[in-house]
Amino acid sequence: MKECEIFSNLRVPCGSKIVIRVDGRNFSRLASNLKLEKPYDLDFVKAMIATGHEFFREFSPSFIYTFSDEVNILLDEIPFKGRLEKINSVFASFISGALTRQILRDQKFSNIIEESGNIKSISFDSRIIPLNSDQLVPYFKNRQDEAWRNCLNGYAYWTLRQEYDKNEAVQILDKKKTTEIHELLYQRKINITEVPTWQRRGIGISRENIKVEGFNPLEKKKVISTRRRPSTNWDLPIFDDEFFRKILII
Repeated sequence: MKECEIFSNLRVPCGSKIVIRVDGRNFSRLASNLKLEKPYDLDFVKAMIATGHEFFREFSPSFIYTFSDEVNILLDEIPFKGRLEKINSVFASFISGALTRQILRDQKFSNIIEESGNIKSISFDSRIIPLNSDQLVPYFKNRQDEAWRNCLNGYAYWTLRQEYDKNEAVQILDKKKTTEIHELLYQRKINITEVPTWQRRGIGISRENIKVEGFNPLEKKKVISTRRRPSTNWDLPIFDDEFFRKILII
C-alpha cells in the first residue's frame, strides 16, 4: 500500500532556505483553562521560550522567533532529506509535546490543572515556507508586524473588557484605525509604545558566543573558552538586514 502515500515524496525545493511556522490550535480555550493573565501571561511566555530551547537542543536551527502561540523556526540544514510530510508532522508534534511538559512543570499551571482537571491536549499545526535569501528579512518583518498588531489589539480589547462585555468591546474596536486605538488606550492611561519590548516585537532565540570556565588538567589551571549556545533576546530591534547579518550568513 506504499503507493497510497501520495504526499510522502514531496520535498523542499532545492537550494531554498525554509521556515517552519507552527501555530497553536484552539489556544483561546487553552488560555481559558489555564486562567492566563491578559493580554500577556509571563509564565506562559516563559514556557514557550523553554519549548524553543528544547527544540534548539534537538534540531539546531539558525533562529527561532515566537510571539503569542506562534513559533517561527529558521533551519541551518534541511532534515529528513527535505520530506515535507515528515518535517511538518515531526516539528508540530515535538513543539506540542515540549510545551505540554513545560506547562506541567510550572507550579502555577499544574495547580490550576489539578484543581480543575480541565485541560485538553495541546496541539499545533505546521507549515513550511521556502524562502530565497532576499525573502528572509521581509518574512520575519511581516511576522513582527503581526506581533505588533496582536499587542495593540490585545491591549485594546482586554482594557475595554474591564468596562464592557465581549460583544460591546468587539463593536467598539470594529474598523478602528491604529491611531484611534492608540488614543483609546491613551485615554485609559496606557501608552502602548512603552509596554515591554517583547510584547510589541516578539522574542528571539539564537546562538551567541558565551564564555565558559573550564579546567585544564594538563596545566592544572582554570581556562576560559567560547561556546555557541542558544540565548533568548527579550529586547529585539525592528528586524532588518543588519540584525540577521549578526546571527546568520545570508
